[in-house]
Amino acid sequence: MTTAPSPATDETPGPPAPAPSPSRWAPLRPLVLRLHFYAGLLVAPFLLVAAVTGLLYAGSFQAEKLVYDHELTVPAGDRELPLSAQVAAARKAHPEGTVSAVRPASEPGTTTRVLLSGVTGVDPDHTLAVFVDPATGKVRGALEQYGSTGALPLRTWIDELHRDLHLGDTGRLYSELAASWLWVIAGGGLVLWFSRRRALRTVRGTSGRRRTLGLHGTVGVWTAAGFLFLSATGLTWSTYAGATIDELRTSLGQATPSVSAAGGEHTGHGTAAGAGGDAGHGVGLDKVLAAARAKGLGDPVEIVPPADANSAYVVKQVQRSWPEKQDAVAVDPATGQVTDELRFADYPVLAKLTRWGIDLHTGVLFGIVNQIALALLALALILLIVWGYRMWWQRGRGSVFGRPIPRGAWAQVPPYLLVPALAVIAVLGYFVPLLGIPLAGFIAVDIVLGEIAHRRGRRTYGGTAGVK
Repeated sequence: MTTAPSPATDETPGPPAPAPSPSRWAPLRPLVLRLHFYAGLLVAPFLLVAAVTGLLYAGSFQAEKLVYDHELTVPAGDRELPLSAQVAAARKAHPEGTVSAVRPASEPGTTTRVLLSGVTGVDPDHTLAVFVDPATGKVRGALEQYGSTGALPLRTWIDELHRDLHLGDTGRLYSELAASWLWVIAGGGLVLWFSRRRALRTVRGTSGRRRTLGLHGTVGVWTAAGFLFLSATGLTWSTYAGATIDELRTSLGQATPSVSAAGGEHTGHGTAAGAGGDAGHGVGLDKVLAAARAKGLGDPVEIVPPADANSAYVVKQVQRSWPEKQDAVAVDPATGQVTDELRFADYPVLAKLTRWGIDLHTGVLFGIVNQIALALLALALILLIVWGYRMWWQRGRGSVFGRPIPRGAWAQVPPYLLVPALAVIAVLGYFVPLLGIPLAGFIAVDIVLGEIAHRRGRRTYGGTAGVK
């Protein structure tokens, strides 16, 4: 009895195994590699500034509580003065300007903020926050405040450093450039890492550039999702891309609504109506606050006085931590009746996502846990940039700009990949100009460098692309 030989012992040679076919995405890898290199080399300084200032901002929340403890906290009292009396105490100490809003103490042991606009010496975009002990009416101090999160001078200074380097609208271009390219660099890094994951399995234990590459790639993979999120949310309030996003949301009926201070339907976009006026107008602050409480608006809230004789008070919740409280009502100053209501639950989907995204990006949605996560992402980005430049230095050969894409690499990309890629680039250039314009410049420069290398007799395309 004989048995058929197993494949392992069969002496009859079979047909040779077919060579593994390259991935259909393989022709794109040299281009992704080159784009990642250029962006890392030339955009990284802007990202480094954003990362360092972002790290400072992540720690500014806790620093603010320590630096301004006297203004923010008071001994908890067993009673609380009427809100109108607290505002009167603030106005007695600071009669300048106009009351633009009032934030009652949100819990025992905290102060009431009376916000004044039009105060001489205060930035027009800021307000003067007067801090009042709700139990005694004693004024604890006054500080400039910026933004709906109630940022005080320390956090405001760091926030503006992160946003525009204290250079105004011109400076905002740096942060928009960083946000526009962060997702491209992170996404390109993921593509490159996973396309080489087999070759990099032996990185551990090696030294030199290969070890640096392993550290760079590993940390980049673990943090890529966070960088993609920071990039997307950072663009929502940038100068050019942010305006395009706002227009798109409005056209889709997804703009952030606001309560109408004149009654009737909700307005379509922006902050709640009412620019401030006489805080004691009509029925007064205490009855207005009571009317809002009756509609379920719990602390923390902000009361905006009527802008004129035809406007209502606006009371809005200002809790930006989870769960968010963003409900708002308008109250008739003559009768104390609620004339309009707006619930956060009724916001359009994109408006809710935008709100959550911005609050997560700015470190307020999940409190200190959120801030720690942002700090870790900032540290990771700093390390990735340092390692990226170290790899560039360790390479120690080639031109300052590395090895250009060999001549003919673009021609190796099949039309079914190249045409959609060019279409995507064109669309991105329109919606995110600080990505599209530099990208076109990178491509042009690389083509020129490739042509120069060809004319000098350097190697032409032979199936191996330059490495980072």
